[in-house]
Amino acid sequence: MRGDTADYRALFLNDIPMMDARAPVEFAKGAFPGVVNLPLMNDSERQKVGTCYKQHGQKAALDLGHQLVSGKVKAERMQAWADFARAHPDGYLYCFRGGLRSQIVQQWLRDEAGIDYPRVVGGYKALRHFLLETLEQAVQQCDFVLVGGMTGTGKTEVLARLNNSVDLEALANHRGSSFGKRATPQPGQIDFENLLAIRLLKLRAAGVERFALEDEARLVGRCSIPLPLFQGMQQFPLVWLEDSLEGRIERILKDYVIDLCAEFIGEQGEAGFAAFAERLQQSLVNIQKRLGGERYQRLALLMDQALAEQARSGAVDLHRGWIEGLLGEYYDPMYAYQRESKAERIEFAGEQQAVVEYLQQRARTAVSH
Repeated sequence: MRGDTADYRALFLNDIPMMDARAPVEFAKGAFPGVVNLPLMNDSERQKVGTCYKQHGQKAALDLGHQLVSGKVKAERMQAWADFARAHPDGYLYCFRGGLRSQIVQQWLRDEAGIDYPRVVGGYKALRHFLLETLEQAVQQCDFVLVGGMTGTGKTEVLARLNNSVDLEALANHRGSSFGKRATPQPGQIDFENLLAIRLLKLRAAGVERFALEDEARLVGRCSIPLPLFQGMQQFPLVWLEDSLEGRIERILKDYVIDLCAEFIGEQGEAGFAAFAERLQQSLVNIQKRLGGERYQRLALLMDQALAEQARSGAVDLHRGWIEGLLGEYYDPMYAYQRESKAERIEFAGEQQAVVEYLQQRARTAVSH
């Protein structure tokens, strides 16, 4: 029989299946990738037991819990736990602190289904603490380089070609700019931090000690880059990616028009195009103040005409108009200023192939602490 575990590193490195016995409201605030929520108590049951505990103590709360989770309710939950345990014989279960709830689930499985199923010692809290420490240690112990560049130069493409990259935008499910929202929602803040820590953990376990990241603002959509990493990003060296205006317009057309439209249609079917058009228009509205009235009106008109033509014929050519305007009049001056302010940190600049080769070579050189 396998015993309870406190080997958090092995759980995350090996993607071990885990069953979370916390209430749905706790699970929604933050969880780990691939974990299944099979609660001992639902939200209202947990609230009643919590109130009882405060007013009458632990014994009364336990009695109430057993009363609430009994009969048909208990049988259904037992069935779900047993199904999970049989489907994942290598898995574990946990609750918030590895305490009473997971012990009760464990005991019921053993006594009533004949299944010995181990727990994670310390529960969710210990797992989360381990991941936060993992992140801080990586920032302290490893070497990082940032990939910067104007909008549309293909920074994400560079990261995809490296085996030591951490794609913050992919983890946050957002492209990082005012136009960066995807058709599917972003993860919650805690989920984003957990995904990031697990990515770093796995890369380090594979021997990676030098990491490449995109140069990002503190917020990637509504996901905030954890403070230790973001503070580091203000000092890390930079590699600056360059591309022609034409190349950048084509890339933005593909990412933010063709691919995003397909994403919305894939998610929402026929209603997808209208949702995509609305998203694009709203993204422009969001920067209206910074654009100024006249410029906003001009770009919005170009966008509306492009969307109307796309809806009518499927052609996307007219989108190049507002994209070029937005780059030349809004994004480029902003990035030129940024490049100026970070000039002393730039250790290499070039087009995609040269940047990829430089970063691959850089990753091979040993880290000196």
